[in-house]
Amino acid sequence: MSKPSTVSSARAAGTEAAACVTENRPGKGLAPEHAQPGRAEAELVAHWRDLLSQHAAVSCALEKELQGRHSIGLSEFECLDRLVDADCESYRMSDLAADIYLSQSALSRAVARLERDGLVTRDMCTDDRRAIFVCVTDRGRLLHAAAAPTHRAVLGETLH
Repeated sequence: MSKPSTVSSARAAGTEAAACVTENRPGKGLAPEHAQPGRAEAELVAHWRDLLSQHAAVSCALEKELQGRHSIGLSEFECLDRLVDADCESYRMSDLAADIYLSQSALSRAVARLERDGLVTRDMCTDDRRAIFVCVTDRGRLLHAAAAPTHRAVLGETLH
C-alpha cells in the first residue's frame, strides 16, 4: 500500500512549497528552484566532491606513512607541526584549537596522547586558571624533525 500524497491537498490550499517538500521521490521534495540543478550548481557540487576526495586521499596517505614510519597519527603530527611552527615557549590550547581543523574534544584527545608519549606538556596558566598552555618537549621536537620530511614528501606526491 502506498503512502498517500499530500501534494494535491497542499496545492489545493495554495502552498506550493509545502507540496514540494511533502512528496518523497527522486527529483521531487525540493523547492522548485532546487529541483533541477543548473550547470553552475552541478559544477559547484562536483568541485566540492573533488575536494572531499582529494582530502580523503591525502589524509589517508599521510596517516599511513606517519603511523608506519614514525608511530604518530596525523592529528598528533598536525598538533606538533602547529606548535613547532609557532616557535614559542608555550601555546594557549584555545589558540591551537582556533588554528587547527580538529574539534575541541578531538584536539584534547590528541594533546593527551602527545602528553602521554612525552612529546608535549600541558600547564595551567597562573593568571587565568581557565587557560591551559601546551609546550613541545625536546622529544617532541626530535620526533617532529624526523616526521616532517615524510609529511612534506607525502604532500608533494599526493598534491602534485
